Amino acid sequence: MRFLGHVVRFIVAAIVLMFVGWIVPNFAVGGFWSALFLALVIAVLGWIVEGIFGKRVTPFGRGIVGFLASAAVIWLAQFIVGGVSVTVVGAILAALVIGIIDLFIPISTPFEAGRREEAR
Repeated sequence: MRFLGHVVRFIVAAIVLMFVGWIVPNFAVGGFWSALFLALVIAVLGWIVEGIFGKRVTPFGRGIVGFLASAAVIWLAQFIVGGVSVTVVGAILAALVIGIIDLFIPISTPFEAGRREEAR
């Protein structure tokens, strides 16, 4: 069930990224597969940032630093994923919209999911 939960989480994240690409100017996602790969790359980059700098400086952290880290991760991910085009302003707006959507559809981070598995 754990694997299926991760698959569902990435599918939801891809749908959210496609929605964000539809409403945010300067943020374009080529299609579902680009969005799915983008969600995976954002999760991996966020996990790396969280591992290096800690929970406060992550795309999943709270506050302005977490918000800016999220925008930076989104902007950097465009260089890894084909079919994605993001400007700096588009990344900031996308981070804002994704943060607002995350208030209504909270998705745990890969780092938190790993901690919960270790605690069991």
